[in-house]
Amino acid sequence: MKFSAERENILAALQAVTGVVERRQTMPILANVLLSVRQGKLLVTATDLEVELVAEARVDSVVDGEITVPGRKLFDICRSLPEKVVVQVSLEGDKVTVKAGRSRFSLSSLPAGDFPIIDEIHVQQVIEVGQDDIARLIDKTEFSMAQQDVRYYLNGMLLETDGKMLRTVATDGHRLAMCEMPFASTSAGVNQVIVPRKGVHELKRILNEVRKTRKDDAPVAEGSESAGTGDRIKLTLSNNHLRAQIGSIRFTSKLIDGRFPDYSRVIPASPPRTVVASRDVLKAALQRTAILSNEKYRGIRLAMSQGLLKIQAHNPEQEEAEDEVEVNYNGEAFEVGFNVTYLLNALEAIEGDQVEVGLTDSNSSCLVKGPGSPGARYVVMPMRL
Repeated sequence: MKFSAERENILAALQAVTGVVERRQTMPILANVLLSVRQGKLLVTATDLEVELVAEARVDSVVDGEITVPGRKLFDICRSLPEKVVVQVSLEGDKVTVKAGRSRFSLSSLPAGDFPIIDEIHVQQVIEVGQDDIARLIDKTEFSMAQQDVRYYLNGMLLETDGKMLRTVATDGHRLAMCEMPFASTSAGVNQVIVPRKGVHELKRILNEVRKTRKDDAPVAEGSESAGTGDRIKLTLSNNHLRAQIGSIRFTSKLIDGRFPDYSRVIPASPPRTVVASRDVLKAALQRTAILSNEKYRGIRLAMSQGLLKIQAHNPEQEEAEDEVEVNYNGEAFEVGFNVTYLLNALEAIEGDQVEVGLTDSNSSCLVKGPGSPGARYVVMPMRL
């Protein structure tokens, strides 16, 4: 194997995939990336056995072939080289040599045949949606995913289609986030898959990078042939995998084999009490009060009365904080406790200037959403303070 290319071409491909290269690997091969050269095309593959990323780059190939090399070391080498320099990569015995200008590096390698590659997936459903739309669905819900929960099916995000809507749902058992958008599907019935946490984060990262690149490019004149292209994504679903081609990057993630909870039972249908407030004013008041909340449990108390919301917090050092916010509330006075971090996460995800908080009683969950915007909804369980 022997090829050469400008530093920027190789670096872009490595940068796209190194996020899944294992730092503390149980299998040495997982610290490597697979370099495959065929007819002037370089494919760089990285995997952690859960997520696989494949990035493509144009190169000048002298000898086709494939080999694996330490992924982060090769990335750091390319990143440290001068701009526009031509990088030459060749296999010499059991070592991979990297040359650029007067610099020369010799890297260890492992056989390409030992590198684990996700087999071709058996397509069950293909979802075509705008990149901005799927990025929004992820952004509005991913923060509610569980982390290393024994209920393994919570350590990821539900992606669901029902013929009319496309939605994402995430919950850690203490709060729930759901976002949906209209989506006409030809598939009958409800189709659900659970994408693991790392897969969600990698997909979000790639989408954000591709969207940023797209925005940095020169704007296309409206009505031209290329207007509106390049901003859609095909998600291919199978029993075990989710795959997406995003620009020159192919993303594949294993799915969590489990049954996601019936989230519809958790979302309050029509809470009898509604508090409407300025999103920014409420968020700022919660942030101030949270300074003196218990650092471990992060509990704050909300006391509702006519037109006023009082926010209170205290901690084991006998310190207290109190803040008041003018709100639109006409119900009877009552108090309820919540984890302030969960409320702030929900407020961050809400779009618009106003926020609507639906409440039932001091023992029931609250429903947070933007007025007139049912697409995103957030549920937070109460705390006893």
